[in-house]
Amino acid sequence: MTRKPAGRSATLRQAIAQEAARLMVERGIHDFLLAKRKAAERFGVTDAGVLPRNTEIEAALIAHQRLFGQDSHAGNLRRLREAALQAMSLLAEFQPRLVGPVLTGTATEHADVQLHVFADRAESLTLLLLDRHLPYELVERRMRLQADRPAVAVPGLRFDLDAAVIEVLVFALDGIRQSPVSPVDGKPMRRANAEEVRAMLTSHQALL
Repeated sequence: MTRKPAGRSATLRQAIAQEAARLMVERGIHDFLLAKRKAAERFGVTDAGVLPRNTEIEAALIAHQRLFGQDSHAGNLRRLREAALQAMSLLAEFQPRLVGPVLTGTATEHADVQLHVFADRAESLTLLLLDRHLPYELVERRMRLQADRPAVAVPGLRFDLDAAVIEVLVFALDGIRQSPVSPVDGKPMRRANAEEVRAMLTSHQALL
């Protein structure tokens, strides 16, 4: 079987990463795998060996945001972080932590604010939202809590707050000691508490 020249494969790999990043920005795709598949389809690529890693797509996403509309991106990121801080104040008793693109600085205008909270049972959050008359929907996400373990279902909920969508995943109380595995680089997800998010806003830290 004839193999493609290494240089051509590298160029194609980069092109797919850039296209996946564009789709995430323009179409509001949150899932790296879905964006990668759609980008590969556009280039007619079926060889999995040519597909970029999620870290390569994230790097392309950062480059795209810096090249196209950096000022609007910074403004959108500030808006989402302010909404995150408001939600964290609402959920303060559950020790909320900000995670995902709003924390790392790669959030698009379509991104949800992603929070991790910690409670004996998920129903504690629903009671709080009912008490505040905030409509919500229940969700469930599969996450790997450890790199060498299979993914498990994590309960959560979504609600609107200050023109942003807040997605909250509920972990056991001891889940605060170890972050789940990041779908981007396979390392423990970075988490930030309210004080850290507030410091980011105070220092005008728009891009990380």
